[in-house]
Amino acid sequence: MLKTPYLLFLGDAPDQLAAKVAQGIKDWRPEHCVGQLRLEGCKADLGLPELTVAQAREKGAETLIVGAANRGGVISQSWLATLVEAAEAGMDIASGLHNRLTSLPDLVHASNINSTSLYDVRVPQHDYPIADGKKRSGKRCLAVGTDCSVGKMYTALAMEKAMRERGMKATFRATGQTGILITGSGVPLDAVIADFMAGSVEWLTPDNDEDHWDLIEGQGSLFHPSFSGVTMALVHGGQPDALVLCHEPTRTHMRGLPHYGLPSLEALRDLSLTLAQVVNPDVKVVGVSVNTAALDEDAAARCLEEIESRMGLPTVDPFRNGADRLAEALG
Repeated sequence: MLKTPYLLFLGDAPDQLAAKVAQGIKDWRPEHCVGQLRLEGCKADLGLPELTVAQAREKGAETLIVGAANRGGVISQSWLATLVEAAEAGMDIASGLHNRLTSLPDLVHASNINSTSLYDVRVPQHDYPIADGKKRSGKRCLAVGTDCSVGKMYTALAMEKAMRERGMKATFRATGQTGILITGSGVPLDAVIADFMAGSVEWLTPDNDEDHWDLIEGQGSLFHPSFSGVTMALVHGGQPDALVLCHEPTRTHMRGLPHYGLPSLEALRDLSLTLAQVVNPDVKVVGVSVNTAALDEDAAARCLEEIESRMGLPTVDPFRNGADRLAEALG
């Protein structure tokens, strides 16, 4: 388990979405966050106190979390001096990016000298099986999206919270670095060897009580040419009984791919059902989760009303309005 509290490092993130790892920790574990550290040119802001490494240590920070992710998920050379400074100050460092903290000689040296720890969250910790597609007891709900970074993790976390408040048996199952940093466990799915990806999801969501729900964190999008493979592994390994469609209504193109438009919610529903029925013929779409962060209250309400009327499904922004109606759809 990571030592708390945290200093959230945003680096030189080019936009707010690039700091979604830090944003997720701040939103779901605010009690663990003492402040943020941003480099020149950073365009993300969590609204936390701006701290240097030294100031964060004075406030008791034990771990620096690399909270920014760029396209490709690599640790930038421009960040290295700050990471070394944190290790020299006695802080542990945790990262969910693809290249490892432990592959950076200067950082490893500083960590060894100062007896601190380096945590590469995106490194698989188990030998996962090949999926077999056998029916498992218990129930599973998977969030699927029209694009990347539309709120699939937030949807699953909000549903878990709402379901537990209702006395339902529910467990959030993390499949990405942010979810793992929030909950302390999970599978770093996009770092698992392809043949074992679906098997790792089966391992993550084993047999359970018949009335227990696993809320599986979604990744990527079936429609995103760069990241559809990880989504397919979740669909087939997760063997979902229920699907929640996730959408960001102001997007004009796929994230990182301006030459690709977004699919409709209807297209997402139909393709997701077709693929999920391969492993569970009884799967159903139970609701729609809409990330309305870019809309004001009135526009958000109109958007949700239009989608609900069109899709015939309970439609909410779970972070803005709560996930009670999605929990009810599973009840």
